[in-house]
Amino acid sequence: MNIARIILGIIVFALSATQLITGNVKLLPYSMFFLGLMMLVIGITEIQKDRKGFVGYMCLVVSLLVLFTVILSFLI
Repeated sequence: MNIARIILGIIVFALSATQLITGNVKLLPYSMFFLGLMMLVIGITEIQKDRKGFVGYMCLVVSLLVLFTVILSFLI
């Protein structure tokens, strides 16, 4: 899971940097999709670590919301 989080972080960083440098916003849905996947991985790892609090569950809720909006943006 740690490797997946690192790979997704690099992808999100690269897409965001490309958008910032070029000013092209056509890659925004893709960066949001990978950001949602990264939040999902972070939420799963937080829940597996059995940490007290609701950080893992909040990451899961936010990731599902982001993925839902990205899927809707792809369909519209």
